[in-house]
Amino acid sequence: MGNKRVMIPASEVDLTAVKYIPEDIQAPHLTGFWFKFFVNLIEVPGIGSLIVNRLKNDNKIDEKLKYTVIPEVPMFKPEFPPQEPEPAVASIEEDAKPEDRVELALKCLPEYDPARNWSGDTTASFRYWKIRDYAYAYRSKFTTPSMVAERFISAFEEFNNKNPAAPLLISFDPDEVRKQAAASTQRFEQGNPLSILDGIFMAIKDDIDCYAHPSKGATAWMHEVREVKKDAVSVSRLRSCGAILVGKANMHELGLGTTGNNANYGTTRNPHDPDRYTGGSSSGPAAIVASGLCSAALGTDGGGSVRIPSSLCGVVGLKSTYGRTDMTGSLCDDGTVAIIGPIATTVEDTILVYAAILGSSPADRISLRPSLPCVPNFSLQESLQSVESLRLGKYTEWFNDVFSTDISDMCGNVLSRLSEKHGCKTVEIVIPELHEMRIAHIVSIGSEALCGLNPDCYDGKGERLTYDTRTNLALFRSFTAADYVAAQRLRRRLMYFHMKIFKRVDIIVTPTTGMTAPRIPPSALKDGETNLQVSGNLMRFIITANLLGLPAVTVPVGYDKQGLPIGMQLIGRPWCEASILRLAAAIEETCAEPKKKPLQYYDILKGN
Repeated sequence: MGNKRVMIPASEVDLTAVKYIPEDIQAPHLTGFWFKFFVNLIEVPGIGSLIVNRLKNDNKIDEKLKYTVIPEVPMFKPEFPPQEPEPAVASIEEDAKPEDRVELALKCLPEYDPARNWSGDTTASFRYWKIRDYAYAYRSKFTTPSMVAERFISAFEEFNNKNPAAPLLISFDPDEVRKQAAASTQRFEQGNPLSILDGIFMAIKDDIDCYAHPSKGATAWMHEVREVKKDAVSVSRLRSCGAILVGKANMHELGLGTTGNNANYGTTRNPHDPDRYTGGSSSGPAAIVASGLCSAALGTDGGGSVRIPSSLCGVVGLKSTYGRTDMTGSLCDDGTVAIIGPIATTVEDTILVYAAILGSSPADRISLRPSLPCVPNFSLQESLQSVESLRLGKYTEWFNDVFSTDISDMCGNVLSRLSEKHGCKTVEIVIPELHEMRIAHIVSIGSEALCGLNPDCYDGKGERLTYDTRTNLALFRSFTAADYVAAQRLRRRLMYFHMKIFKRVDIIVTPTTGMTAPRIPPSALKDGETNLQVSGNLMRFIITANLLGLPAVTVPVGYDKQGLPIGMQLIGRPWCEASILRLAAAIEETCAEPKKKPLQYYDILKGN
């Protein structure tokens, strides 16, 4: 295996000679007894190393890291060149109060009359209630946050009594929800709601602190070693806007999986088809939003964990630029690939929640020098023109590398409709070294996760993790310091390629996932599963935004032949969230109907 491979500098790579190589993941799919047996085997010193090394060799991991000379210097966290300002936007002051930022974002939204929808003066097709619908109903005294809270609690209890269990929340206190709702109701009675988010029900993923709930990261023990003394920064910003925080949403343990399978608390099921996964790791947040129980939720995204479940559940999920939002108070607050991001049913609700939570940490402001956050200003005349002038980058061979052609056909159709309706130009691009990108990402996220977990794992708690987490950790432990540095050298190369691409295009467009919601094998419910082929399909288009820290959003564009949601992903330039949100809104309008009502859906606003 000792053949040395030498990469030429990124600046000398001939993009015309780049060949697309489809992913070919070599790993067994295991559940039940054989999965447990496999995990016990890879944890045996000596034998385990042989098995892991074989897997790494089969998937060319060592070939791309150990045996390769990479000429670039390492980039240990994303570094971005200065960006051109975005057109037709409203700038948001990071130090402004969250409620003032939300108010500014609200003024930038398109005109909308909630009264028409409330009076039933619409077509019969299904639609989700927007945050503006809730605010209108509260102001008009058609209902109160307390009345909605009671509907939420009874719907939630009904959901929790389903068999087999598919819990949406890991930590839930109905009295605490009632207390928040009563305070909100009183504010509306006195005519002084805190913001448009007052009385809006939101769930918080279980790896983000929300006082007084524990943060378990969906493990059996994290709350024993990590006390929650206050809200995470992003959660405190939502609370100051009056949002009703319903509890801690279920997730794939420690965020180290793409399906949402959780043997500790039960696996969240897809509201469109309960026999299928939601996607992960923000499984609970996406399902609770898609089922109508919450208008929005916060998730974390270190490897597609907001975008994958949002896509599979037919909702909107935003991963902002690395460092755009303060990560303090989350389990993944010390890595270089993860962000906290909103999940909501519409682009406009995503914008409102994003406006509330954004704001870099003091340390990131110094090292990353973020440009001023912006939201698209739909009230400006230039707003439409700025959609028309967008250049969309499409790497066709990658775009079409999907498990089901329903996905690439649907996403391709959206690009055609954008061209017809808005004149958006699609530009053919090539992205080199996608295989290297996947390896650099897994080494980065794996090493960072392991660094945080090691003290507790060596303290004996590692044995209380689920089998699929233990499988991942066995792989992560095989990475060396030299592998980590090599991965960061690859990060700099890949950043160079992408910044070059962004000189030609404004946004890179892909399907969000390479497959729609996968089936849950019944044998995987008790002890989990390992299925790296499914993970590869779900993560195919996801990695770029995490490794390089770029903003990305998934927006629903339709359904496959089985009625399962399909999402389209828009990857933007650093700090250019407004541009991808504007295009997402144009796509949402283009794909407005027909929306399919999820099989598990609750109307907690009207109580129908």
